[in-house]
Amino acid sequence: MATRKIGVIGGGFVGSTTAQRFAEKELGDVVLFDIVEGMPQGKALDLAQAAPVCGYETGVYGTNDYADLKDAELVVITAGMPRKPGMDRSDLLKVNGEIQQKVVSGIMEVAPDATLVVVSNPLDVMCYVAHQVSGLPSNKVVGMAGVLDTARYRAFIAMELGCSPKDIQAMVLGGHGDSMVPLTSTASVSGIPVQQLIAPDRLQELVDRTRHGGAEIVKLLKTGSAYYAPSAAAVAMAESILLDQKRVLPSCALLSGEYGIDDTWVGVPVVLGANGVEKILEVDLSDADREALHASASAVNEGQQEIAGMLSLA
Repeated sequence: MATRKIGVIGGGFVGSTTAQRFAEKELGDVVLFDIVEGMPQGKALDLAQAAPVCGYETGVYGTNDYADLKDAELVVITAGMPRKPGMDRSDLLKVNGEIQQKVVSGIMEVAPDATLVVVSNPLDVMCYVAHQVSGLPSNKVVGMAGVLDTARYRAFIAMELGCSPKDIQAMVLGGHGDSMVPLTSTASVSGIPVQQLIAPDRLQELVDRTRHGGAEIVKLLKTGSAYYAPSAAAVAMAESILLDQKRVLPSCALLSGEYGIDDTWVGVPVVLGANGVEKILEVDLSDADREALHASASAVNEGQQEIAGMLSLA
């Protein structure tokens, strides 16, 4: 039986750490793609040399040629550039939209049946671009943000309570950014509602810290951004799809009426299995949370319309 092939687009910190996690989990042979000559090849060789120490037998290959992604079952897309001084949101949207358009076109030429896990920012709008360009059914395109934002939320609650993060159940919905919606009513610690353990004002501070979790890391690093948690989140999603685990994970998916939202890519709880997004789960939300989710979706939809005009996607 042929070994499963997994693609990772972008050889930066997020992409190379994603490739490392795939290799260590032995989920399939990993092809790390980047346009910079020699860089993905060097990182792949480094990962191959780690195999005897770590004990994995995964094949890891670096390439600058989309042809090497032929018949990949799943591809994680991390390619994109961070905002630079003097760039506004529209500039970043256009630059990364064009990168996404080119990358997805390249993937589809050689792996037309691949499931796409999008990590590039602005995340929700990049999912829209990937879906429009690929022509794939919406269940085969999914965005990584909710798992990451939820992980940050869970980590902050665990730090606050001095308990294991394993025992924190929580969820973050909405777009990946300041408008995200960390749910307080459903958050719990081994079944105990978190609202019974943390005072409302303090819980709101943790919600706000979650919303700015990525920016906090950027500020501390001064150059660069998070990659350990983002790569872990992307691989958790990919693993659920590749192994048909059917995990319920907050992910960016196309809504068609769910939560009263139409034609918009936004983070909601979904079942991830062999067919990608197999089911979108609707949670009973408080009026405030539903209003916040709608506001978040509205902001994403504006971005979708903006990028559609820029790239002639509509």
